[in-house]
Amino acid sequence: MAQVSRRTAFTGSALTRLLARLADIDVSEPRHAFADRLSHWLGWADAISLSSVLNGSPAAVPAGVRAGRGSEEAECIRLRGVLAKAIAEDGALATEKERAETAANFSPYRRHYLARQQTMEVAIGPLRERLRASLAARSPAMAQLAAVDAVMEQALGAQEHNLLSAVPGLLEKHFVRLRQAHQALPDEPEGGALPVAWQDVFCKDMQAVLLAELELRFEPVEGLLEALRKSS
Repeated sequence: MAQVSRRTAFTGSALTRLLARLADIDVSEPRHAFADRLSHWLGWADAISLSSVLNGSPAAVPAGVRAGRGSEEAECIRLRGVLAKAIAEDGALATEKERAETAANFSPYRRHYLARQQTMEVAIGPLRERLRASLAARSPAMAQLAAVDAVMEQALGAQEHNLLSAVPGLLEKHFVRLRQAHQALPDEPEGGALPVAWQDVFCKDMQAVLLAELELRFEPVEGLLEALRKSS
């Protein structure tokens, strides 16, 4: 099996580095600071909302809404484990019929990846909301932090969706390169490697990308959890 290129000097997220390697593209360090790039992603309405939260008086802490930190952490661990296990144990596209279809067609993989993305989004969004509610019940300062997170989620949600929706397209490039490399090989002798071995390689790579995306989507959750730990 031909080896994919390992080129990339970018030290960004694990998802970015993995995609750059699999799609065989050069990714350089951003030329602009994060704050500068962020200013291009926020619309004027988002900027006003963020400014109002940062400059306003912290909200009063509601009475009787304090949840235990242990239960919050346990729920985050449980949900991350459920999502990761579903990805790791994925049996999609495993039948002979599906193997034959996917040998020439990326569409089933695309549908599968998009379905996994939707599952992550539907599961993580409500969890993030619950963590914000718990954080807001700790103190006025933590309530302000929770409000900032809510504004940022709303402001950057569309940008995040657009960026992550491009992931299947990058995976398709990797799929095509592996298939072409396999087709360029001479006929395997009897008893040699299975002709679908390249698809097994691709499935493992796709699982690795999904797990890296899961970690990326959980970063805001981890930030809220850390704030909850420090507010205890």
